[in-house]
Amino acid sequence: MLFKFKSLATADLIMLEPNGRRVLQIIGKSPDDSHGIVTVAQIPAAIAALETAVLADDAVRAAATDDDEGAPDDGRELPRDSVSLRQRAAPFIDMLRRSAAEDHDVVW
Repeated sequence: MLFKFKSLATADLIMLEPNGRRVLQIIGKSPDDSHGIVTVAQIPAAIAALETAVLADDAVRAAATDDDEGAPDDGRELPRDSVSLRQRAAPFIDMLRRSAAEDHDVVW
């Protein structure tokens, strides 16, 4: 399954299911709904939640590179060449910012 995010302010953004689910969970939306909306009023909180999650993911990755074993403390395996949350969330954060600037909701 794919998530297709739409806004009148930007081009469509397509994410694979695992990435879309993660982003939706971070912003407090249900990834199980096939359709949803992030209203203009909800966008600042969504951006803040994503930026907080990105910083936390960056910290885990930094700790993993310092650790001889390369694994975070919570037991998850972290491939060193994997795509970070920062990279995956950047297009969505940009979509949210541009949508807020033009007063448009984001739907999927």
